[in-house]
Amino acid sequence: MRFPRTIRTEGADAQAFATAAPPGEWAVSGAFVFSDREPGMLIGKDLAAFRTGFLAIPSFGWSSRVEVAEISAAEYAALLDALAQHLLEHFDAPDLAAARAFAEEEGKFAQGLCDRETGTVLAVERSFGPQGIAERFRVAEG
Repeated sequence: MRFPRTIRTEGADAQAFATAAPPGEWAVSGAFVFSDREPGMLIGKDLAAFRTGFLAIPSFGWSSRVEVAEISAAEYAALLDALAQHLLEHFDAPDLAAARAFAEEEGKFAQGLCDRETGTVLAVERSFGPQGIAERFRVAEG
């Protein structure tokens, strides 16, 4: 199975984001972090994370680039568990079952981004639109 994995681009993430993800962590889109925010309320490093960040697990830091990588079933299960626990503790999920269901949706979405060769580098561009958060994923330079 393929899944996005963070990479570090010459220290840019450490400057752009309040919490930069270390390289080699699994990542999801992370748009849900901003789903209850008003567009005008995002500034500085929060705005940078919104616009161009992938959310890494388990650090929950941000990465501007991910690469398509192979993930084992055990690693995938562990990242879903970590994401579900994070949603329960930090995003008011009503219970672990609901958090796990949402984590599974995020995981499936992230897997869907990886229908490319391993090593392919991806970037995201995110904005607020009339229907909420809009994301555009593209192949990028590493």
